[in-house]
Amino acid sequence: MSIVIVGIDLGKNSCSIVGLDSLGTVVVRRRLRRDSVIAFASKLPACIMAMEACCGVHHMGRSLAALGHEVRLMSPEYVRPYVKAQKNDDRDAEAIAEAATRPTMRFVELKSEEQLDVQTLHRVRDRLVCERTSLTNQIRSLLLERGHVVAQGHARLRHLLADLLDTATCSLSARMAFLLGDMRTRWDELDRRIAAFDAEFSAMARTDERARRLTSIPGIGALNATALVAAVGNAATFTKGRDLAAWLGLVPRQATTGGKPKLLGITKRGSRYLRKMLIQGARSAMPTLAKANTAIGAWLRALLVRTHPNIAVVALAAKMARTVWALLRHGRNYEAVPQAAG
Repeated sequence: MSIVIVGIDLGKNSCSIVGLDSLGTVVVRRRLRRDSVIAFASKLPACIMAMEACCGVHHMGRSLAALGHEVRLMSPEYVRPYVKAQKNDDRDAEAIAEAATRPTMRFVELKSEEQLDVQTLHRVRDRLVCERTSLTNQIRSLLLERGHVVAQGHARLRHLLADLLDTATCSLSARMAFLLGDMRTRWDELDRRIAAFDAEFSAMARTDERARRLTSIPGIGALNATALVAAVGNAATFTKGRDLAAWLGLVPRQATTGGKPKLLGITKRGSRYLRKMLIQGARSAMPTLAKANTAIGAWLRALLVRTHPNIAVVALAAKMARTVWALLRHGRNYEAVPQAAG
């Protein structure tokens, strides 16, 4: 029995394993507990270990790679077409093994523990921002019920809360004043925790060489840089910059039939968080870039003449993604190209 590739369908407690030989014939079918997979793999000669990119897969992948195996991770949507007939765990594992043998398959880069730590920091910060937004929206609605209309912006809301709660003649009932004071305390705590995360990201961007290079791109700050480095690494998975932009969902969807291409809206595939951060960065940088005497400034001005500003923002975000790929893949520094004469 010579196993060349092993497909592993990971579960929370148990995993299905299918081993294929050089001819693609199934020679092993096992159902093991999650902690027994490493013991099983340690008895095999070095081979390919294929898994879907899901929760817990990077820890399993690093453990298998330490045993000398080649780890191949794939997006679940690329594995689904290889599932035969009725779906079950064994057939899922067989489909994973078969999909990993395809020469055109796209694989996910195995992430280190440091990359996962940074991604976790971003997820926790994003959750805190959502909590703060929900809290301030609730405060606005409660004040509106009491006849107080607040303009947009946190500063105006804080100013009105101070006028209502910190003055001797409070127009609110005692219960409402207590509840709003408690909400303001919670708001202050969320601001403090978010600021602590922002300071940590800024320190990372100063110490990490790749993140420091990315922050030189207009529209990319410490948050964007650290999130991209954690998710993309050295960008070796992508052969060109457009592949990274497509992975982030920033390229148009295609509906081509009869040789007639039709481009639709952006695909919105991949990480919603990274796409959101890039688009927000592009929106903040676009006014300055559109006035700059650079090649990208000339391109942006011409684009704004013939299309809507929102479309130009997304196009700029896609161009930023391509620039990110070039800097990470080739270790270059960002340099603005002057506008061509004439």
